[in-house]
Amino acid sequence: MIRQAVILAGGRGTRLTEETALRPKPLVEIGGAPILWHIMKIFYAQGVTDFIICLGYKGYLIKEFFANYSLHRSDVTFDFETHAIHYHKNRAEHWRVTLVDTGEETMTGGRLKRIKPHLTSNPFFMTYGDGVADVNLEKLVISHNSSGCRATVTAVTPPGRFGALTLDHNNLVSNFQEKPQGDHGSINGGFFVLDPSTLDLVKNDQTIWEREPLEQLARTKNLNAYRHPGFWHPMDTMRDRLYLDDLWHNNKAPWKLWHEGDA
Repeated sequence: MIRQAVILAGGRGTRLTEETALRPKPLVEIGGAPILWHIMKIFYAQGVTDFIICLGYKGYLIKEFFANYSLHRSDVTFDFETHAIHYHKNRAEHWRVTLVDTGEETMTGGRLKRIKPHLTSNPFFMTYGDGVADVNLEKLVISHNSSGCRATVTAVTPPGRFGALTLDHNNLVSNFQEKPQGDHGSINGGFFVLDPSTLDLVKNDQTIWEREPLEQLARTKNLNAYRHPGFWHPMDTMRDRLYLDDLWHNNKAPWKLWHEGDA
């Protein structure tokens, strides 16, 4: 199983300015925890422990989040005489987190290029810091390995934005479905498996990963698609955030692949 995951967390989140004016998008909360935490828990629940996070816009706030993470997840005793801090019942996950400043204006491909020194020689996961899914990582890796390709992308069907009506010949509504799946076309859902050599296709900081590198991989038949039939949802707008938050608070979050108390 792949143990290393890269998460792009440097964008400005311009379509979610209600939340991102003061903090980076990956720190916008769902159920009281940043979406970045939810994404990491999806990986951690399936055996991934080593994370590399590409920072950009207000990246120092993400550094502060992790700098205080164990403190916030533990009971503590502050001994002011000895200047010592004693942790009790530390509930922090067994994560190794590398935070890399990849530039505020750097494009997605450039961000990946900058973290290459922190990668092993083995394939790694990569995803975006603003989307959750109940993707099965084991099946994703099996698909990647069997394809013989240098890269695999998780293909998903985007959620619909509007309710769908089915009309009969008398213009009566015979069926109503609130926000069905889209038109069944597949899109890039993140959750990639990449060979480190794919980053050689990135020219510079201004390279957009979803343009030249992925287009070249597709042209050379080196881009495999793993079809994920389950839940996937981005957090692009306030409506998205409220939807995901509602799922979490009503114990209906499909991406919650872990149990309370897991660490």
